[in-house]
Amino acid sequence: MTVSQDNRPAGLLAIDREMARQNADAIASFHDNAERAAVVAASLRENGQVLLLGMGGSHAVNRAVEPLYRDLGIEAIAVTLSEQLSAPLSIHGRTVLITSQSGESAEVIRWFSETGGTEDTFGLTLEGGSSLARSAPSLVGAGGTELAFAATRSLTVSFALHLAILSALGAAPEPALAVLKTPVSTDIAPSLAAFADVATIVTSGRRLQGLAEALALGLTELSRYPCFSLEGGQLRHGPMEMLGPKIGVVLFRGDDATAGLVTVMAESVVETGAPVVIFDASGKAPVAGATTLTFSPATGLAAVFSMLPVAQRLMIAFAEARVENAGTPVRSTKITRSE
Repeated sequence: MTVSQDNRPAGLLAIDREMARQNADAIASFHDNAERAAVVAASLRENGQVLLLGMGGSHAVNRAVEPLYRDLGIEAIAVTLSEQLSAPLSIHGRTVLITSQSGESAEVIRWFSETGGTEDTFGLTLEGGSSLARSAPSLVGAGGTELAFAATRSLTVSFALHLAILSALGAAPEPALAVLKTPVSTDIAPSLAAFADVATIVTSGRRLQGLAEALALGLTELSRYPCFSLEGGQLRHGPMEMLGPKIGVVLFRGDDATAGLVTVMAESVVETGAPVVIFDASGKAPVAGATTLTFSPATGLAAVFSMLPVAQRLMIAFAEARVENAGTPVRSTKITRSE
């Protein structure tokens, strides 16, 4: 099924509006939150540990920045708020960062109700008047609450808030900011054609696994196909059995020590006959038989900011070709207020 631009669903038009300003809002969010980010950084230095809590796209953001905090000597672990509520890790002696674009998710409300938070608990949100922002000192993203259903701008802004904290810890923000200021334009048509006949898409990465998880969530929400994500090692340990022409695979390869592992995974996927698309910021040679989206060599948040808008366009186009009212939820709400 194809959809003309004249008949573009209202839900996707709403996403378009969010994406049109996401980079500008992200840059503003980075600069506007420098003072609060310094306070969070001081807590992280003192404790040496951080528990990253969130749900949905916010958890994917946390998974993506997890290795970046570890690079700076902070013992970081990302856990869903639902899991923390049912089988909690100790929050004593840890800095706790709770990410929620609305600040009103049911799990956020219950977590504060049950724990009361700690002096080392901080929020990352898009809504300064939210329950999260009232319950804990919070970094607040520019532009207000995201209105469209699937997370796009909220992901980009949340990454920028983490960039502010990482910068306060000593990481160089310039490569990531440069990408936000001059986004790349990459043709997704070959990737979309590669996935024309698939029944589902599996996304996977190594250091960029959090980005892979964000894409899988967006694909599922918009297309209503059962798309999902598996970290590269986990994909290798058994699930390769599912691969074939009807299973699309998206791999993320950055300019880091895990690039070789992503390369051999891509080669293995090609051998199964499954169409594979590689988001590639590694600077390495393309993999024969794979469709490659090439970006300048980058790692960390620079790679994320390069690839994310292109991944967003791919998930939107994939859904628009399959669902008449893509972008309008039929079983969910933007803010999940029940558990």
